[in-house]
Amino acid sequence: MENQASTKNIIINYGLILGVIGLLPSLIKYAMGGNYLENDSISGILSVIVSIIFIVLAYKKFKTNNNGFMTWGQGVKIGMGIIFISMIITILYLLLFTNFIEPDFKAQVIEASEQKWIDAGYSDDQIEMSKEMTNKYFNLSMFGGIAIMSLFFGFVVSAITSAIMKKNEEEQY
Repeated sequence: MENQASTKNIIINYGLILGVIGLLPSLIKYAMGGNYLENDSISGILSVIVSIIFIVLAYKKFKTNNNGFMTWGQGVKIGMGIIFISMIITILYLLLFTNFIEPDFKAQVIEASEQKWIDAGYSDDQIEMSKEMTNKYFNLSMFGGIAIMSLFFGFVVSAITSAIMKKNEEEQY
């Protein structure tokens, strides 16, 4: 039971910190008047690196609290928990951002997308249908996409880092 309590605390602490740190690039870009509609590959790469670092630090903390041991399953649980909490913080921020801070965000996304559709040679009917679909399913696709990608990434990273960092008690003998 003691391991479960320390797992829970580690997941919550590291997940909350990672979630807040993950928002910083968006907050800074918005505060500085940057184009938050652009995909920024550097921010994406840094986000992945920071997530991996936090998962590894959480594993080290857990192993320290658990006499140096951590099973693969415990590692995956910790990593997925951290990513899940971070994902929830991101989604809550985006809900706040798109509904209160920048309520015309959806319209800006549709406008930016429309130009891409025109450049891709879409017909007027295709553009109208794409605009309707984007407008109708905007929140579902944005938040669903974030959730699916976060959980997939979290599982892959957690599985790999857990396999590398695991240390079972049986291996001691």
